[in-house]
Amino acid sequence: MKVRYDDEVDAAYIQLSSKRPKGAVEIKEGVVLHVANAEEIVGIEILNASHRFPIRSLHTLRFVSG
Repeated sequence: MKVRYDDEVDAAYIQLSSKRPKGAVEIKEGVVLHVANAEEIVGIEILNASHRFPIRSLHTLRFVSG
């Protein structure tokens, strides 16, 4: 997984797979799922990210199982 933040456009992108997206589905205004097929999410794009969550939290991502 890779996480990118572009402060010029205030957008965050969480890359979940190295597969190339073939489409996108906006699930809420400014929140877009990038998909490789109908059932495989390869990325999540969040527009106006700094208004939706603390950007600093991107630097402290932790994996939690179960």
